[in-house]
Amino acid sequence: MILIEGGRLIDPVSGTDEPRDVVLDGERIKYIGKFHPSDEYEHVIDAGGKTVAPGLIDVHVHFREPGFTYKEDIASGAAAAARGGFTTVVCMANTKPVIDNPETLRQVLESAGKALIRVKTVAAVSKEFKGEELTDMRRLKDMGAVGFSDDGIPLLDAAFVRRAMRAVKNLDAPISLHEEDPALIGRPGINDGKVSASLGFEGAPKVSESSMVARDCMLALDTGAKAHMQHLSCAESVAVVRLAKELGANVTAEATPQHFSLTEEAVLEKGALAKLNPPLRGENDRRAIIAGLRDGTIDVIATDHAPHGEEEKVRPLIEAPSGLTGLETALALGITNLVRKGHLSLSELIEKMTAAPAKLYGFDAGYLAEGGPADLVIFDEKERWTVADFASKATNSPFIGQTLLGKVQCTICRGKIVYDARKRE
Repeated sequence: MILIEGGRLIDPVSGTDEPRDVVLDGERIKYIGKFHPSDEYEHVIDAGGKTVAPGLIDVHVHFREPGFTYKEDIASGAAAAARGGFTTVVCMANTKPVIDNPETLRQVLESAGKALIRVKTVAAVSKEFKGEELTDMRRLKDMGAVGFSDDGIPLLDAAFVRRAMRAVKNLDAPISLHEEDPALIGRPGINDGKVSASLGFEGAPKVSESSMVARDCMLALDTGAKAHMQHLSCAESVAVVRLAKELGANVTAEATPQHFSLTEEAVLEKGALAKLNPPLRGENDRRAIIAGLRDGTIDVIATDHAPHGEEEKVRPLIEAPSGLTGLETALALGITNLVRKGHLSLSELIEKMTAAPAKLYGFDAGYLAEGGPADLVIFDEKERWTVADFASKATNSPFIGQTLLGKVQCTICRGKIVYDARKRE
């Protein structure tokens, strides 16, 4: 058994925020209360001055296996997740081959079963990501896919999206949507605004996202499907989701730490490290994302962890791929830019990184209770640290060199310590 003593326990599901000790027995939580060290405990973790919370959950990661394992694989992605405090992640299906068939799904799930943490995956909505023919959703779900997404490629045919939503509604599974209309985009990855103009090209305008969000929110209202809007980046998209929820659509939304932390100005300083799909926008958009997190329009914080090789990100800006590695900085960015600045309480931040993503997929996770899963993170919200190295294979982060608040000390998954900062030091 493991005793975690002296910590501030935050559980957003029960509303608990007070000093508690936690006893873990195997893969479950045995007791929560006040206990004293004794010989019966295999490990005693001193959490004095630290926060004890449910293990974080990320519903949007790219672990690149199969096909692009030079960027990341399931093992290295899981190590990065554990270092960031995550005990459950959901991988996207844009691998090579795409996860649109039983054989590829089986391969991914076999690798996932060997990982340090709980690695789950969606399957593709359309065969080969072509947006034309639905995958065998029922079979893929029965095999273990937790939802469906063509993330990385927007679904352009509204009639096809409507069919897909009806299909996932029958399966009681979420469909997660990457909302960008390529017909409206000049150069992807950079906001169409003053920065792109200064660089001499047209970028990706906000309407390329918000128009697709509006369409799919209304399709979700029409079909009753559980539709999840991925990585919102602009004020108009937040407003559309807010309206859709008021109308009764079964819509949820996520925002990334990069979109509530940075603006398009970062591209001028960081170059391709700040090139993202959807791109970083203006300050008004960043503030709208934060407002959406505050009022519940945006349910979930997700990283869109998108690792790339160093040789890819050093290419000229227009040629470099979009995306950043985000698992190891997510919690600290939330504490630094949301909690310490008064936008969210620490409990509210944790809720958007645990209970809310668990609810989206119906996971038995994201809470701390006796009998519940022994998935926890222990962190020091006041510790300062400078972003420098990564457990991920990738280092494509615009936050390198930045000093953040909030350091993960220990991550426990299934009752086993999968990351311990003390051992690294």
